[in-house]
Amino acid sequence: MVSFKSKRLEQIPPYLFAQINKKKAELIKSGINVIDLGIGDPDLPTPKHIVEKLVEEMNNPANFRYPDYSGCREFREAVADFYRRQYQVELDPETEVLALIGSKEGIAHLIPAMIDPEDFVLIPDPSYSVYRMATLLANGKPHMMPLKEENNFQPVFDDIPEDVLKRAKLMFLNYPGNPTAATVDLPFFQQAVTFAREHQVPIAHDSAYNMVTFDGYKAPSILQVKGAKDIAVEFGSLSKTYNMTGWRIGYVVGNREMLKSLSIVKGNTDTGQFIPIQKAAAFALQSNQTCIATHNLIYQERMEAVLRALQTIGIVANQPKASFFIWASVPKGFTSADFVNRILEQTGVIVTPGTAFGPNGEGYFRISLSVPTQQLNEAIDRIKEKIKL
Repeated sequence: MVSFKSKRLEQIPPYLFAQINKKKAELIKSGINVIDLGIGDPDLPTPKHIVEKLVEEMNNPANFRYPDYSGCREFREAVADFYRRQYQVELDPETEVLALIGSKEGIAHLIPAMIDPEDFVLIPDPSYSVYRMATLLANGKPHMMPLKEENNFQPVFDDIPEDVLKRAKLMFLNYPGNPTAATVDLPFFQQAVTFAREHQVPIAHDSAYNMVTFDGYKAPSILQVKGAKDIAVEFGSLSKTYNMTGWRIGYVVGNREMLKSLSIVKGNTDTGQFIPIQKAAAFALQSNQTCIATHNLIYQERMEAVLRALQTIGIVANQPKASFFIWASVPKGFTSADFVNRILEQTGVIVTPGTAFGPNGEGYFRISLSVPTQQLNEAIDRIKEKIKL
């Protein structure tokens, strides 16, 4: 019989969120009012001034041509300017900034640009599933670095086996973290860069939630570390900062050789993002930024309400400094999957089991705060009323 998929696809498990959406559809069909706190897709609208800029650029016929795969000059300069303002990091827009069709695309394409079959990629566990899945699709070997609560959800680099390090061609980091909402300060990145340089393992830092922060916390950039550009790149996205998930616009900055390798893959697989979107994104980065603080305050208020509700039913969760996720401990006597199913069956509320993000997610579940406040409050009320531990 003819096979219609490659052997590498057999390694890829079904996308968990697709399974959740299928179960969600079944519940809705049966008449249940489902509240989905599973997927991190902001409900808040893209700020009006950014939308208006998109419309303006859409009215210019010159913007309808093929874009440059590396990104239009305006967008790359805006990213460099953002790094100068936010982190005091200087970037060359020509060689150290690359536009992406969302950071997910760039992360997935970086891996085959950097590794050969059977090379190792060092991946946090738990973490965003794309790191592992893209490694498998590139015929690479994921080595999972456990993130333990006692270590503040930071990998212990010295625990990586020597034989793995010798064959490792890339390491992923992600702070503020998804799903753990963990944050780090600059000394952690200094440690990571020192380790990476010593073992010659390039770093890809995923910084998608860098601007979703609370109570004065400012997420650092790995590129603030002296010498980081010799060994690291950093991925960024406008999706969470400006509620632009559907726009599919992001960037990667840092080591020019890594960016050059990535640009070769991109140049042979895509033709870049639509120019009006790039120009509107450049405007977003350089225009009035008060919308960020306004949105972060909404997320913080939601977070505090959910934490209070969880506490009333005996569920432990640390208050995050960043991201719009809560990473909560599963009560004793339950697995992550069992508890998530209990919440869904008894309340009609969807949350994500920690195991969706890797084996070390067992014992936790993730709540996304990216739903309207009214729905979130209703979900809280249902959980407080129905879940008895």
